[in-house]
Amino acid sequence: MNERLPTGIDVLDRTLSGGIPAGSIVALVAAPASQSELLLYELTVPRETLYLTTERSAEAVRDAFERTDAPAGTPDIEQVTGEAPLDGAGRLVETLPRKSTLIVDPVDPLERCEPARYRRFMNALQTAMVNTGSVAVLHCLSGCSTPSGRDRTEYMADVVFSLETRVAGESIENRLAVPKFRGGRALSETIKLELGDRVRVDTSRDIA
Repeated sequence: MNERLPTGIDVLDRTLSGGIPAGSIVALVAAPASQSELLLYELTVPRETLYLTTERSAEAVRDAFERTDAPAGTPDIEQVTGEAPLDGAGRLVETLPRKSTLIVDPVDPLERCEPARYRRFMNALQTAMVNTGSVAVLHCLSGCSTPSGRDRTEYMADVVFSLETRVAGESIENRLAVPKFRGGRALSETIKLELGDRVRVDTSRDIA
């Protein structure tokens, strides 16, 4: 069995037989207005993390980590900007320590780059994850303007987390699906989550 790296989120680690296989790329697909950042915060807890921000400034992300009540690590936060974001991201990926976590938040600007260059980046990313025994988490926003490279991201990812958030009556319901899991077993059912001060299983009963 491949070595598993814990996510730091108990409910996921139990469900995924200990965590994510080392060397994997994970696509976390979620709406911009969801609490998906809470998942990202907790993913920084178990081990050294390189956090690449492509939209917000590095200062804004550091401030968010300082203000959150959720469990969070102390990642190395770097901003990827400019006309060649793939080049900047690629150089930073080369600095990744062994058995660490890489987060790209969000990956959308990279997915909008020229298709052949994005494909090369994804292949190089996969090689880097395997060589370092690390895990990469690509935060994919599922808004109105999905980037052209999204299909490639989900195809090349080893694991896909799909977070669906909807308003149900007076409450907000979050369900996490894992439709794809190379090196393991995809989940046949969604996990109902409570995203408050941390990620928990929502034990409230569904009402038809």
